[in-house]
Amino acid sequence: MHLLLPVLILVALIFGPGLWVRRVMSRYSSPGDRYVGTGGELARHLLDKGKLQSVRVEESAQGDHYDPLEKVVRLTPEKFNGHSLTAVTVAAHEVGHALQDANGYAPLKIRTRLVMLTRPLERLGAGILMAAPLIGALTRAPSVSVLMILGGLLSLGTTALVHLITLPTELDASFARALPLLRQDGILKPADLPHARRLLKAAALTYLSASLASLLNIARWWALVRR
Repeated sequence: MHLLLPVLILVALIFGPGLWVRRVMSRYSSPGDRYVGTGGELARHLLDKGKLQSVRVEESAQGDHYDPLEKVVRLTPEKFNGHSLTAVTVAAHEVGHALQDANGYAPLKIRTRLVMLTRPLERLGAGILMAAPLIGALTRAPSVSVLMILGGLLSLGTTALVHLITLPTELDASFARALPLLRQDGILKPADLPHARRLLKAAALTYLSASLASLLNIARWWALVRR
């Protein structure tokens, strides 16, 4: 029983932000006709205003994000076609990433490089961890197993590093770029300002949760290897 409270706190830290984000996004998705233009139209307007006509805006089922390699803002159908506060706020946030890219924002560059590196490293790390006990048993050399475990943990740890770097990148896109854009030219209704702040804060917290989940995954692999 004495371990129950720490476990509950850890679960709340990992899954709580994600649940809160979904609640906030859902709450401000109504009314669905809050704004005249759609999220996709607002993204196009803000990009053109920022002289980023070469950046495309696309509807996507792969989640709301900015692709710095393809130079495209992608929005889910409910954001791309939606007229809600959530739709326009998320659209502005993703445009904030496009502005970061155009301005050479260093944390975004680092994140982009790390994402490209971590994809094969995650698979390699998992493979190393699964093979470590077998190779250690076959060679009867504990040092080989230890080195492979460390290599696997480091490989998986790169995912946590990406998420930690993502957090300041998301905060900058939200509050240093998206929020000023929404306040300019009367785009955001005055009564919606505090709600937009909550939406932008919620979006940033998802990456903190993802980082904690990555660290938990490392701990899970470590526990499996030590058995």
